Amino acid sequence: MQINRHGLLRSGAAALAVALLLLGVSAAPAAPPARPPNFIIIFTDDQGYADLSCFGATDLATPNLDRMAAEGMKFTDFYVAGPVCTPSRAALLTGRYPLRSGLENVLFPNNRNGLEADEVTIPKLLKSRGYATLCVGKWHLGHTPEHLPTRHGFDHYFGVPYSNDMPTATPDGGKGLVLMRAEQTIEHATDQTRLTERYTAEAVKFIETNKDRPFFLYLAHNMPHTPLNPGRQFAGKSKRGRYGDAIEEIDWSIGEILKTLKESRLDGDTCVIFTSDNGPSGGVDPKGGSAKPLRGAKGGTYEGGMREPCLMRWPGRIPAGKVCAELATTMDLLPTLTRLAGGTAPADRVIDGKDIWPLMSGQAHARTPHDAFFYYNRSDLMAVRSGDWKYHRELKPPTKGRGKTQAAALYNLKTDIGESKDVLAEHREVGARLEELCRKFDEELKKVQANRRRNRQK
Repeated sequence: MQINRHGLLRSGAAALAVALLLLGVSAAPAAPPARPPNFIIIFTDDQGYADLSCFGATDLATPNLDRMAAEGMKFTDFYVAGPVCTPSRAALLTGRYPLRSGLENVLFPNNRNGLEADEVTIPKLLKSRGYATLCVGKWHLGHTPEHLPTRHGFDHYFGVPYSNDMPTATPDGGKGLVLMRAEQTIEHATDQTRLTERYTAEAVKFIETNKDRPFFLYLAHNMPHTPLNPGRQFAGKSKRGRYGDAIEEIDWSIGEILKTLKESRLDGDTCVIFTSDNGPSGGVDPKGGSAKPLRGAKGGTYEGGMREPCLMRWPGRIPAGKVCAELATTMDLLPTLTRLAGGTAPADRVIDGKDIWPLMSGQAHARTPHDAFFYYNRSDLMAVRSGDWKYHRELKPPTKGRGKTQAAALYNLKTDIGESKDVLAEHREVGARLEELCRKFDEELKKVQANRRRNRQK
């Protein structure tokens, strides 16, 4: 018989057990239901493809990230859906290209728009499955009350609502960075050198508090976005200046989270995913971020702007020490994590992400579920990848207004990861096929964008 914490028999199962005992029949105990997995997404800001030692850095000490690679899977062809902050974060949480949610541009403190209430997000879906949910760090999807994390499925929020280079006027007439808890400003002109440390403490506390129930933690660091403000105990310690100091402090933070999972006996129940929102800043500082061997950086649609380092660790479920070279994206996390939690992605809208569990679990012969991946820069469709081919469209600025300009080009990413040899002249038919893919997809998204604008004006 099973006794609950009040010393009483549990109903249903208990009654059956009593009946079987009276009949002289022993009842085998029922297997406890499988615990839904916990999910932790760690999202850095402006970190380059090569800014981890397990991705090629020789001047950065990232032992905890390297441990994630050794104990989990490294994704070498992992993409975000925008080369700048806001679009990338919108796509991660909604599983959709940013134009679908109307967040293709970077938001600033004077903007009043943000992620709208009708968007379905990862935390909304997991919360409906009984998950505890927490957002820590940089939000950048709208700072007015109706757009904050607590209105989009997160039980709690602690962090900066936009980038750390966006100070606002303080009550005393100065300028400072806002720090919020839930929907209230708790500090104005917060000390940025303590952000990573404080974010880590919030994350650890949340894990410890919710160790007996499934949880979703979204930890979005402000670093290594400029201005660089590593913690005092890390300042001046790395071989790559303040940028390296900030990366090594993030690595420390990940170590604290992995330690907490182990101490809470949650290692085997928790999937931890690490990646960045876009590539490194495009400056020439040799001690800044690096996207090598990729071409380009933040703000652009060469690989260095949108292909990101990605690590996934889940002992017993994700095989250790493996490398996945199949195309995957942050948009895939919504359908994948939702299904792993026992739910389903919404059917009333287009979800551009796909279920990538076959890749994550190392299934034999698993292949990317994407026929094509489209590279948008704001509202301009700049390029597409299909298989090993990447095609950059010819774009001319409009007669009036803003626009992008670039010549058409074709690269084979399998043999030319740095996009250095244009082979369009030798493969015109490939370019024509990919241009048609772009045209059709862009027409569909622009209709969605136009409809959203009309609805907002009503």
